[in-house]
Amino acid sequence: MHGLGNNYIYINEFDVSLKEEQLSSLAVELADQYRGIGSDGMILIGPSDTADVRMRIFNNDGSEAKNCGNGLRCVARYAYERDLVKKASMSIETKSGLVTADVHTEDGEVKEVTVNMGQPILSREQIPMTGEPTDQVVGEPFDVDDESLTVTAISMGNPHAVFFVNDIDEAPLTTLGPVIEKDPRFPDWVNVEFVEVVSATELHFRVWERGSGITQACGTGACAAAVAAILNEHSRRNEEITVHLAGGDLIIRWDDRGEVWMTGPAEVICDGVYVPREIRK
Repeated sequence: MHGLGNNYIYINEFDVSLKEEQLSSLAVELADQYRGIGSDGMILIGPSDTADVRMRIFNNDGSEAKNCGNGLRCVARYAYERDLVKKASMSIETKSGLVTADVHTEDGEVKEVTVNMGQPILSREQIPMTGEPTDQVVGEPFDVDDESLTVTAISMGNPHAVFFVNDIDEAPLTTLGPVIEKDPRFPDWVNVEFVEVVSATELHFRVWERGSGITQACGTGACAAAVAAILNEHSRRNEEITVHLAGGDLIIRWDDRGEVWMTGPAEVICDGVYVPREIRK
């Protein structure tokens, strides 16, 4: 499935049992476009003791992520259409906590999904980013590779570094993205977003994802971009912001209660049976 081109291989753990020790290597194998299927990674949909379903995300380098906005929408669609959850509003367990998702259907098919992504985390210690633990990082000077940038750092259950640029087509995504991702100021590494402000309700967005590189879309990153735009007074609270990602658009709203809402599509690509390499040998 994919959300705006951010595509993962989804495995239904209600039907199949996987060993913990094989998950990272299986994600790498599945994501290999030459010897596997090809994807940004692997997402597991399984039973939960605290929510309707559980989601686990593995990047294409085998590392486990805590959250994924595009993945959440796809999990919600899959769970609803496959009768894992028999209601339009559901809770999903992630490594960063519980979220709620509402599916919007037409003739029984899910057309869009709205996810309550919860409240953004703004303190350096919790993002995490080095420096004074309780400080917020809003429009802070950030020098890297002889470039002087300005960063706003936010966690949406996973860390994001947002940089505003004048022209999204000139953003140093391929050159600085991988450098900033592993910058020592971010001890857990970081997702890197470049954002152009078109208007108070419209942003252009490109992303270098932690553990995956350039992807077509990042749901948590789009949320972080909208929050950063508001913190830097480019946009306003409780208004819908259209974020234009390489793969399409997401609608983001940071409400007056402090919660971030994301609405967008989730698409099924194909179904199939995959035989792991270790069995094929």
